[in-house]
Amino acid sequence: MYTPPSARAQAAYRNIAAQSSIEGATPHRLIELVFDGLLQSLRAARGALERGDLQAKGQQIGRAVRFLEEGLKGGLNDAQGGELAARLRALYDYCVNRLTTANLHNDAAALAEVEALIAPLAQGWRDIGPQAAAQRV
Repeated sequence: MYTPPSARAQAAYRNIAAQSSIEGATPHRLIELVFDGLLQSLRAARGALERGDLQAKGQQIGRAVRFLEEGLKGGLNDAQGGELAARLRALYDYCVNRLTTANLHNDAAALAEVEALIAPLAQGWRDIGPQAAAQRV
């Protein structure tokens, strides 16, 4: 299959940009990037579902589940996080269950519910970024 040079250049640029944003990022910034990727995947899945592109919908939901499982749940520290970590783990598990439902039943409402649950967390994480940076200094 032929890929135009402009498409290859765009893909290379995206890879370099992603790698550059990760290298040297603080732990706080890495979680922010996970939230951003998760929300982007949720929006892309909803768009794919609206277009009837079930393959893309499934791929994007799979990405969203990986962001939840490997990025957010994987980063929880139960020993230090205590009750907050336990509640976040339960929320992330619930979101994974809702995404599974969304994938199996082409349920746009379940996708919207997960986005509505995650968006305030992502915004809160962004909001505490300056405080986290000040504590490192």
